[in-house]
This record gives sequence, C-alpha cells and structure tokens, in this order.
Amino acid sequence: MSMTAAQASRFLAQATMGASKADIVALAQSSPDVWLSDQFSLPRASRFWNFLADNGYNVAANINSTNGFEPMVWSQLISSKDQLRQRVGLALLDLLVVSIDGTPVQWRSNLVAAYLDVLWDNAFGNYRNILGGIADNAAMAVFLTFNNNQKANSVTGAIPDENFARELMQLFSIGLYQLNMDGSLVLNMTGNPIETYTQADVSSAARVWTGWTYANNNGTTPDRLRLPLTNIASQYETGSKRFLGTTIPANIDAYTCRKLALDIVFAHKNVPPFISQQLIKRLVTSNPSPDYISRVAAVFANNGSGVRGDMKSVIKAILLDPEARADPTPNTTVSGKLREPVIRLTQWARAFNVTSPTNLWPFGDTSSSFSRLAESPGRSPSVFNFFRPGYEIPGTQGIIAPEFQLVNEASNIAYLNYMESLITNGAGEAKPDYSALLSLAGNTQALLDELNLVLAANQISATTIAAIKTALDTMSVSSAALIAKKVNAAILLVMAAPEYLILK
Repeated sequence: MSMTAAQASRFLAQATMGASKADIVALAQSSPDVWLSDQFSLPRASRFWNFLADNGYNVAANINSTNGFEPMVWSQLISSKDQLRQRVGLALLDLLVVSIDGTPVQWRSNLVAAYLDVLWDNAFGNYRNILGGIADNAAMAVFLTFNNNQKANSVTGAIPDENFARELMQLFSIGLYQLNMDGSLVLNMTGNPIETYTQADVSSAARVWTGWTYANNNGTTPDRLRLPLTNIASQYETGSKRFLGTTIPANIDAYTCRKLALDIVFAHKNVPPFISQQLIKRLVTSNPSPDYISRVAAVFANNGSGVRGDMKSVIKAILLDPEARADPTPNTTVSGKLREPVIRLTQWARAFNVTSPTNLWPFGDTSSSFSRLAESPGRSPSVFNFFRPGYEIPGTQGIIAPEFQLVNEASNIAYLNYMESLITNGAGEAKPDYSALLSLAGNTQALLDELNLVLAANQISATTIAAIKTALDTMSVSSAALIAKKVNAAILLVMAAPEYLILK
C-alpha cells in the first residue's frame, strides 16, 4: 500500500503520539503493513517502574507523594521509539481507567507505574491477558476498592464491595446493553435495549473479588505494589457464584475462581463489538460505521487462526480498515475525531524533537481546564475517564464525540494559552527544535505548507491557510528573534485551526 506524504501523516496521527517530518517521509517510502510489523517487533526500552527506580524516586522521602509520576509518563509518551505501543497503551488507559488521584495509599507513583506496565506490556498481546493483568494488580484493587474486600457477614449484614465486579462488566468488557456484532443494540419485542447484566449478577460476581490484598505486609519500600495480589482464605467467599448465566461451583479456590470468572466475562458475545468500538474511537473515528465495527469485531472474535482477543490483529484491522485509510471527505460531519488534548501536546513535542537532558520532563499535571489541557495521563477524575465514550455533542442529533466533553470556553482559552507558552518557551529544560523551520520563515506559504503536512496531514483548507498567511505576513523577519517569533506564531495558529483540531 503506497502512500502520499499527507496520507502517511494522517496514518501516523492515528497510530502514534505524534510524528516528525522524517517519520512521515519514511512511511511514505514504505507501507503501513511494514510499519506495523516493525512497531510490533520493538521491545519496550524501559518500563514505567524502572524509570522511577533509575531516576531516584524510590526513596523514603517520596512515600507519601506523587513525585516522579509525571516525568515517568511524559518521558515515554514523548520520547519512546515504540510509538504504536504508546498510543495503544494510552487508549487502553482511557478504557481501563486507574487514576493516581483515586489511589490514597503510600507509594502512589509506583502503584500506578506497575499498573501502566500491565497495559503497555500487554498492548500487543491478548485482551484476556489484559483483563487478567488488571484483576491481579494492586492499583486496580485500590482504585476500584476490592483490596481487602471481605466476604459477607450475616451477623453485621456487611456484603462484599461490588465496585470492581460492576465495572469489569460495564466498562472493561461487555457494556450495559446487548450488542450485535456491528455495535447496534439488540432490542426486545417492545423495541427496548436488553441489559447485559443485572444487579444480581453484580452481587454474585462480587464474591469472586473477596479476600484479595497486597502480596505482603512490607510497605517500607514500593516493591510489593508490582507483585500479583494474594488471597486471604479467611476473607474469601467459598460459596458458588452465578452471573452472566453461568455458575462457578462452591469450594473452588480463589485463584481458580478468579480465572473462571474472567473466562466467563471474556467469552460473552458483547466483548468483540464493545471493545472493538471503543478502540476504534480512541484511534480513528468517534462515529465508526456499523460495517467498520463489524469487520473489526469479527477479527476480535477470531483472528483467522481461532484466537479471540488477539490485540495485534485487532490493531491492524482498525488501522488498515478501508474506513480508516480512505481519504476523508472534507465536508463530512461524522467522520474523524477531535484530537485528544494530551495527544496534541505530544504531537507538538515529537514533531519538533523535544528532549529533556536530565529526564525531568517538567510538563507536570496538565489536567486543569483553566490553565492547561483539561486532561493529563493517569489523572482521570473517575473510572469513567475524562470523557465518556458515548458522549454526544448537544444539538447534533446523536453525533458521538467523546473528546468534546472537555470543550468549553475556559478549556479552549486554556489550551491556546498553554500551548503558546510551550511553543515559545518549552517546559523548563524540555525544549523544542525549530531549526528546520527557521529557514522557511521568509516564505510564509512554504512555512505553512510544512506545518500543514506535519501537524495536520494537509487537512487545513486553503481558505484557512490563506487567513493565517495574511496574519503572519504582517510579521517582520529582519532579525533572528523576529524569525523565531513568526515561526512560533505559525505553529500556534495551525494548532488552533479547527481543521487541525479535528482529524478526519
């Protein structure tokens, strides 16, 4: 599959955290299939956990802080070579949410680092293994409150915590309503959607998640937080559990019971269309057609070799689907997606070779909607993420656009002000390199053509480019400082353009 430079830029905008001009040229001279194979073969350069250890954050002074968390995350999203893994890992974090702000325990940076490593390590594995990994992880146990979850007590009336049992089904696997393979709702005889599970299913499944806790009692170091959970037999409910139409018999040990419970969930017919649709939304388009969902869901259900949940095959199906690769129709109102604010930042950083010589990566928490991006990796305000996957733009008659839930007057102004500061000054020691653009400053059209390709896949219209050019042409280039100022302004205006913000 040969590609133009604009097509290569668009593909990389869907598949990476951001691309440089060199990345775009290289892909245009190769093919998406080769690129995907190369990305699948890349090992992780470093795990999140190792970043904290290697950079001196695993010290007693940090036991009650989140020091190191942001540098750890930004370092990988911005600088790691395994671009596809970073993008898919972030997509999984949007779906399988754990937030450092919702884990009020010691060694929080390490706690969430170990969770992120589960997602990133398994991004190209099998979705069943991802479910197993998060169910056996201390951060998830803390965040969704099944750490030290105890069996029912008939004397006190206490019942097991149901939080994880519910979200495992609602958010992580099957969703609220039964789906056809194309993502459409299965309706009953009266035309209403059919629920996938009941409260009785949740209450019974919650018994699976009793007795689980940290691997050991040593909290003087963070080391136990990366170990698999252990089960305390006296707190575990040994009775039978029935949910989603299947019964797990009584007196099965906790570890086997957990495996059987995850197998039941993973085998549900909703998993392929539900998870496929969420991943398409995170990578390509907020409103995939039923045919697109059906094609990807079929691959999720069977990769061609009888394997269910093969992430490599699903990722390829999403990114190589005709709906993803067809050139966009300029005036369409339903294809494409609003670029996630975090990805706008990382795209800028990767496009212009931002580095951090001493690994400080001082971008910090960017979740403020009044001064930054209204989003920051690993700091979701709830298990429902920064934006709901089914969010509809008000007044559009059902157009899905999850990222638009972050958009308001304050967040729009904050984004522009924050990016203006980054574009001009960088973030502390993390500085961009605009050397390749400086020589174009005297030719405004050439400068904008370059930025349109690298940042926007040539999707900014000639009319918008002309308006930006008119503004930039008023700026002098009579000194190095003025040349730099014009380049900075050009980048900001391109990243403010509606046709940049929405990738079609």
